[in-house]
Amino acid sequence: MEREALLRVEGLSKAFGGLWAVRDYRLSLPEGVIYGLIGPNGAGKTTIFNLITGFLKPTGGKIIFAGVDITGWRPDRIAHLGIARTFQILQLYRSLSVEMNLMIAHHKHTRYGLFPALAGLPGYRRQEREVRERVAELLELFGLQEYRRARAGTLPYGLQRKLDIACALATEPRLLLLDEPSCGMNPREAEELAGLIREVKERFSLTLIVVEHRMPFIMGLAERIQVLDHGGLIAEGTPEEVRSDPKVIEAYLGVEDAVA
Repeated sequence: MEREALLRVEGLSKAFGGLWAVRDYRLSLPEGVIYGLIGPNGAGKTTIFNLITGFLKPTGGKIIFAGVDITGWRPDRIAHLGIARTFQILQLYRSLSVEMNLMIAHHKHTRYGLFPALAGLPGYRRQEREVRERVAELLELFGLQEYRRARAGTLPYGLQRKLDIACALATEPRLLLLDEPSCGMNPREAEELAGLIREVKERFSLTLIVVEHRMPFIMGLAERIQVLDHGGLIAEGTPEEVRSDPKVIEAYLGVEDAVA
């Protein structure tokens, strides 16, 4: 039996002036899977992430998450509903500690008001304890315990990438969108990251969409892959099906090993 879609995207389009960045994009994303989204530079991948998370307003189409039409919602409302993302350019508080970055990310989704916090009421204390437990769990999972007091901007780039993903997880999403997560990593770091993504998917019951340029990384990680070119969807299937699709090979300048 086919799993019910956690995210449905219907006819999603975005034009800038007379130029279509995304046109008639569609997606039916079952819960609990890892989808890959690939394509040449300028294909529209990051634009789709920006549309799903509310950073851009669509020209047309619908976005339905967990049965709720979120088309045109503000980013903060979408985040509270359970969608988190990372960016190609790291979004860290570089002068603050690793631990503080995680706590800030988590506190964006706490629900107590100013008075309970000032008065130290039981609800506030309970939520603060939960925040610290979640932060400690993420520090351990991402191998960041020894850096918890270090300023985020002083970490090696690969660890900053991991911290960025951990901050997204701190918001307790159901759907996580990763934009070029292995960017700047060497092959060994990228392989370790792929294993970590699989682990967090299982531990936190996540659904993921991953945009990547590193083909071995995404081919070994995603269960299904969509391919974009010039803002349109040109192929979708298993990694094996996508790898051998003539339209995909053509989109990558006819170089077959571009998707090998």
